[in-house]
Amino acid sequence: MNDQSSSDTSGDRNESEPRYSSMQKSELEALAVSEIQEHRRLLAADEAVYEEWTRASADPSVSAAVLKSLQDEYVARQKRSEAQQEVLSEIIDALGYVPEVAPDVDD
Repeated sequence: MNDQSSSDTSGDRNESEPRYSSMQKSELEALAVSEIQEHRRLLAADEAVYEEWTRASADPSVSAAVLKSLQDEYVARQKRSEAQQEVLSEIIDALGYVPEVAPDVDD
């Protein structure tokens, strides 16, 4: 019984690890930095949609259809961000640390 449990657990782990375990540390770090930057972009875009939805919700002249559309967009963005964050987490787990990433500079 322990053998089956162990193989089930390692089977789950092997589904995500091979993607990144064969990569060099430098490649993993570059990928992690890229994914962190993408995560920041997604968060900023998600926040903009959320703010637009919040403003529209407070405006009685905005139709229910527009509010529903904004809500659906926000929910879809949250799902995409969650999936991207899971990938980022796998990369960071494989790397073993969170690399330093320069703050985004808005010009």
